[in-house]
Amino acid sequence: MRAERVFAYGVAAGLVADLYFGDPRRGHPVAAFGRAAGAVEAALWCDHRGWGALHTLVCAGGATGAAALAAHAVRHRPAAAVALTATATWAVLGGTSLGREARAIGCALEAGDIDVARERLPHLCGRDPRSLDSAQIARAVVESVAENTSDAVVGALVWGALGGVPGLVCFRAVNTLDAMVGHKSAKYLRYGWASARLDDVMGRPGARLTAALAALVGDDTRGAVRAWRADASKHPSPNAGPVEASFAGALGVRLGGTLSYAGRVEHRPVLNATGRPVGAGDIERAARLSRRVGALALATAVAGRLAFGALRAADRRSSRIRNPKGHA
Repeated sequence: MRAERVFAYGVAAGLVADLYFGDPRRGHPVAAFGRAAGAVEAALWCDHRGWGALHTLVCAGGATGAAALAAHAVRHRPAAAVALTATATWAVLGGTSLGREARAIGCALEAGDIDVARERLPHLCGRDPRSLDSAQIARAVVESVAENTSDAVVGALVWGALGGVPGLVCFRAVNTLDAMVGHKSAKYLRYGWASARLDDVMGRPGARLTAALAALVGDDTRGAVRAWRADASKHPSPNAGPVEASFAGALGVRLGGTLSYAGRVEHRPVLNATGRPVGAGDIERAARLSRRVGALALATAVAGRLAFGALRAADRRSSRIRNPKGHA
């Protein structure tokens, strides 16, 4: 079985596993990686970019190397290779858990139970929920759904298509490191620089694809494209900007504004200023849009990998025709 078909069957099975099972409550491989990365940080931490770069190299490089060795070990066993790809895909994707958490907060807001919504918000994003009202919580959830559609689904599929199992694992490792140390806080401003910059680079193709797919399958394609073009560059994150702007336009809502992270207040630019304020009902709409974007991203990744494999096979056949065996 060719590598392209192994990838296609594996990621499809992995996405189905995520749809049905979501993330495991115990023993999640990403959580295990996070604990290992935390231990490495404790051993290496120094307020210096070089030590932060070494932390990124050790953690992301180690995880990617282990994945490459595993993929190499099963390269001649198609069934095992499909199983490995499916397992890696299921481990790195988080679309189903993202939707579940978002919907749980949306249900609490619609029921008028803001205390439950505040209690669950930290499961989804790092904002301080204590001072947020219902509209601000709803906005935080929609923004998190948009950004994590790229980080937890589309970006992983893109790098899986480009690099197979090692690509899947490398993307998730870098994204996890960025969430752990890539903050602009006093402690991590220098130490987390390498993780943050590498995450920006690796997240770029997935973010653009997410924004394009959200515009394609959202409720307002023109609005999504207009908001993306007008507002994406205003966002401090080069990858969250296109995604959040496109989601805002597709849903017809206004995102951005003042937010608080662990006592640190930030004033973000408004995205899709002509949209209406986010309501609790928009959380379900954002979750459905995220699901559609994830499904289309799977189809895009598989089609791209199969097309690349077909081009390579055609090139090999052409080379054999031009240089038949036994001729110079």
